[in-house]
Amino acid sequence: MMIARISPGYIKGTITAPASKSAMQRACALALLHRGKTVIQNPGNSNDDLAALRVIQALGAEVVHENGAIVVLSDGEVKGAGIINCGESGLAFRMFAPIAALASSEITLTGEGSLLKRPMHFFDTVFPQLGVEVSSQNGFLPLRIKGPLTAKDITIDGSSSSQYLTGLLFAFGKIARQPVEVKVENLKSKPYVDLSVLMMKIFDFDCINDDYLKFKVQYSGDSQTDIFYTTEGDWSGAAFLLVAGAIRGEVKLRGLDMASQQADRVIVQVLQSAGASVTFDNNCLHLKTVPALKGFEFDATDCPDLFPPLAALAAYCTGRSVIKGVTRLASKESNRAETLLNVFSKMGAAISIEGDNMIIEGGKKLVGATVSSHHDHRIAMAAAIAALGADGITLVEDAGAVNKSYPDFYLHLRFLGATVSLTQ
Repeated sequence: MMIARISPGYIKGTITAPASKSAMQRACALALLHRGKTVIQNPGNSNDDLAALRVIQALGAEVVHENGAIVVLSDGEVKGAGIINCGESGLAFRMFAPIAALASSEITLTGEGSLLKRPMHFFDTVFPQLGVEVSSQNGFLPLRIKGPLTAKDITIDGSSSSQYLTGLLFAFGKIARQPVEVKVENLKSKPYVDLSVLMMKIFDFDCINDDYLKFKVQYSGDSQTDIFYTTEGDWSGAAFLLVAGAIRGEVKLRGLDMASQQADRVIVQVLQSAGASVTFDNNCLHLKTVPALKGFEFDATDCPDLFPPLAALAAYCTGRSVIKGVTRLASKESNRAETLLNVFSKMGAAISIEGDNMIIEGGKKLVGATVSSHHDHRIAMAAAIAALGADGITLVEDAGAVNKSYPDFYLHLRFLGATVSLTQ
């Protein structure tokens, strides 16, 4: 088990944001379905990204690493059999399950670690409506499927994750020779759906969003043209460095698209509402510590991945901060609400949960402590940036969890001047 030892201190410097795993994994799926060549520039290297690449290879694509880019060669047909491992990526499983179901052979989708403990009941009821044989372990992985999937009008529940919708839209976009409607009830994480629809257009798939209540999809034909796609910077990972700059130094981040469809781009608005110094010039987002940050209120229902960095931010704000959307945290890599409560309480923060709200009474000095990430990448990063302003040394156990989304996180902290050591 890797342990990160973080000493208090200030950071300063300019760094490039990691590649977005949300965009990278979607690009892999669409490259599999695209007939021809796809060049993915600025590819991600996280464990989740690597899992997506393994999945598309198992489903028939050829993947070549070339001059820092990834080239995907596919005939557009999904072919696979046997067992396909999605790693610990919830997006990979939820998105690729409908795509894998396009094949006529029997496929078993499985995963590793926390993914095996996360409920995945959605397909047990949806797949039979689409002509797919399915069986799971009482709603948990492994999931056995046998297609081929049929595109037809369907109504789904979007309350647990929008990633299921993404997978269905991608699969339907490949095979629906007539317009098909997917009606969605209680859709959450709408910005991620915007990202999916945008990327479908980049890959020449037809999808129309009707006020997030229904989506019309139709096969647009195989263009057979080469597609060049550049993965944008990851707002989810960058959020931790931006908060670190706001609470303990000065950070400039390159590679972030201010007009991005990524949900976590709203971190900029939250930082501004907390009184942080935020500027954007020369294609860099600039965060600088100010004498006093103030408590904020924010609804994170559509961007639950921001809870960990926002909890760290709130601990350094004067007054009360309220973050809404706790119910979205139960089925993450850990029960993220409980884990945040555990970690920040150990570090001396006044943190509590009331209904759907996480409440942090800021202004209390944090103290170094030994905490566990509970194998949750975002918890490990949140504890690390909070440690920069704590009294004493902080030890983060299971620190290697960051490899799931941001394997260079500790390297980047060191580059910015933080004192971080890693031991096994």
